[in-house]
Parts: sequence; C-alpha cells; structure tokens
Amino acid sequence: MASDAKKGNAVVETIKTVVYALLIAGVFRTLFFQPFWIPSGSMKDTLLIGDFLFVNKMAYGYSYASCPTVRLGGFVIDAKNICGVIDGDNTRILGGEPERGDVVVFRHPVTGLDYIKRLIGLPGDTVQVKNGVLIINGTPVKLEDAGVFEEIAKAQGPQGLRPRCENGPVGTGGTCMKSRQIETLPNGVKHDILNIGRQALDDTPIYTVPQEHYFFMGDNRDNSTDSRVPQQAGGVGFVPYENLIGRADRIMFSSAGRSMLAFWTWRSDRFFRAVE
Repeated sequence: MASDAKKGNAVVETIKTVVYALLIAGVFRTLFFQPFWIPSGSMKDTLLIGDFLFVNKMAYGYSYASCPTVRLGGFVIDAKNICGVIDGDNTRILGGEPERGDVVVFRHPVTGLDYIKRLIGLPGDTVQVKNGVLIINGTPVKLEDAGVFEEIAKAQGPQGLRPRCENGPVGTGGTCMKSRQIETLPNGVKHDILNIGRQALDDTPIYTVPQEHYFFMGDNRDNSTDSRVPQQAGGVGFVPYENLIGRADRIMFSSAGRSMLAFWTWRSDRFFRAVE
C-alpha cells in the first residue's frame, strides 16, 4: 500500500512539474520573447526561409495580441479567447511607439495569423509606390544599387516554396537571381530590397495611414502580401496598433532544410545575426 501511495505521489508531482513548467513558459512567451520561424521569402534578403528568431514583446508593450494563439492541428484557441478582456480599444498596456524601419511581427487584422514585415508608414503618413520607388509623404526614398541576390532554385522550408526569379524560368538546381538595392527611409534606416522586374504592385494609389494604424511592406517587394493590398482584396491593409506583437531584433540560428531540428542544414553565417 505504501509503495502504491509513493507511486501515486510521484505521478502527481510529475504532473504538477509539467503544469508549472508550461505556465512559466506561457508567461515568458506572453510577456517577454516569442519564438518565430520564418515560413516564407517575403523578407529576403533580410530574413531567409528557415531563420529562427525571438520577437521582443517588451518593445511596444502589451495588448490582446501579446497572448499566443494555440494551434494544434484543427484545434485552435484564439488569442482573443485568452486575452479578449483587453481587446477593442486599439491601445496597449505599457505601450511603446514603433519606429519606421522596424521589422515587426503583427497579427493579421482579418485572418489572425502572425505576419512579419517592415514598418514603412506611421499614423498620418501618405505612402505610395510609383515605378517601383517608395514615396513617403510625397518624397521618394533614396535607392542605391547593391548588385544581385542569388540563391538556388529549389523547394525551400517546410512548405516547399520555390523562389521567384528575375532571370526565370530557372530549373531546379539553377541559380535564381534578383536585383538588389539599398533603400534609405526618411529617418535614415537603411535596408536591402529585392525586385524581379515590373509587377502590378510597383504602382499603387496614395494611401493615407489612419491614426493608431501602421503600413507594412516586405523587403522582397515582388513576393510579399502586405499593406499595399487592402484587406477586402486579400491583403494586409492598415494594421491597428493593438495588433503589433513585437520587434524582431536578432536571428538565433537558421536552417536551410525542411526542419529547424536538422542541425546539419544550419547556416553558419547567421548565428546571432542582428536584424537590420
């Protein structure tokens, strides 16, 4: 009997330990840093498919979007069901203002999925793309040629996505090329952008960013679903302040394979690399 009681107590203690560990991990993930694995190529060459980073949630304070959405197959517990009590006023607790040029993870206003893009337009700004050149508040940004970005034309990441190429079509194993430029935003932030030639989104209307909303774009300009396309047309549109999750500051490691656990595919030049 005593032995059975000891076994029962051991099981209870194990369950309690697991529960406590999950609670601590949940609090840490909600308040401080959220892991994020780059699933698509919309932020190349700043971020590559397979980059693994932690999102700094302290940068902009907290809202309902700071709570994780739990997805296990078809089972979903939405962040609004967990932290909905602080939803609805488009404000944040201990809120901080993002800066133009930040690489931000945010909750898509319609689908609720997590996106990562670069912050281009602040509240009150006008934003337009004309002939492929970004124009902010009526002034074109500075662009400098930065050569060519090259990668192997093959399936990338868990989704098996193939890159789009300026020199396409390119067969599997061939060299996929994109034009690269350095873009300088009005506050002096410099970053690479990629292009594959004239596309529909190289010319847009003039967008005026509403108060307490933001305008985002991907650095891989011709392969990004972002604020250039309104929400009603399947895009991101303007993103409310409360939908910001955090700022991407540093890549921890990067996997060129289909799984981040495949350590033999890790890219040695991307360990602890700053996101710029």
